[in-house]
Amino acid sequence: MRSLPALQSFQAGFRLLLALFLAATLAGCGLLPEAQDETVGWSANKLYGEAKAAQADGTWDKAAKYLEKLEARFPYGRFAQQAQLELGYVYWKAGEAGSAIAACDRFIKLHPNHPAVDYAYYLKGLVSFNEDLGFVGYVSNPDQSERDPKAARESFDAFRDLVTRFPNSKYTPDAIVRMNYLVNTMAKQDVNVARYYIGRGAYIAAANRAQNAIRNYPNAPATEEAMFIMITAYDRLGMTDLRDDTDRIMRKNYPESRYYKDGLARKTTWWKLW
Repeated sequence: MRSLPALQSFQAGFRLLLALFLAATLAGCGLLPEAQDETVGWSANKLYGEAKAAQADGTWDKAAKYLEKLEARFPYGRFAQQAQLELGYVYWKAGEAGSAIAACDRFIKLHPNHPAVDYAYYLKGLVSFNEDLGFVGYVSNPDQSERDPKAARESFDAFRDLVTRFPNSKYTPDAIVRMNYLVNTMAKQDVNVARYYIGRGAYIAAANRAQNAIRNYPNAPATEEAMFIMITAYDRLGMTDLRDDTDRIMRKNYPESRYYKDGLARKTTWWKLW
């Protein structure tokens, strides 16, 4: 038989374990009191005002929290629509590009006839356009055409929707400028892939990718390099007729092309922004 002190120690330990188990169970069931939420009882106007103040201070996480609570507690008021619209911008400034795009898409779906829906399209394009374009990203890789093409395509599609649906929007002129830039970016992305194939000796793949750039983006400056890649690929493949036909077209359109002198050697000016 156990001694009395040992039995008492065992019982004390058992009671402690039982108390811990009950506390964990109650917490899992939500029966224990939660930390006090400072926004409890706030009006829609108060929540929105605090969200705007947080934006002014640049505390984007706090601004997002207030806007989320505003939409959840007052889903049918005028502040809710404004919160939904501003969440896209706030998420973007907080570095959450995916959440920002999702917020824009949600606003467009819920409020297709809202007077500010053109802004949602514009912001969606802007988020993708600037994705990974911070100072560090720019210095490490200044050529946007060498990045993931998915963001460029998504940005172009959003701007195109804006220009098509709202040609008179105040955001449309800037969207058009950015679209022109993106067209050349996407053309250069195809050209970069074609250059890679040339380096690997995959000449058929190189010719096809360069042809894709010319077909999809005929007015882009990158077309010049794409044509020379096609000439190079056809020459390596021994396809002299296609080489000579392409060369004839290139000499007519780019008679002073540097590629005839330098080949595919690329000269990079790291300081050039556009």
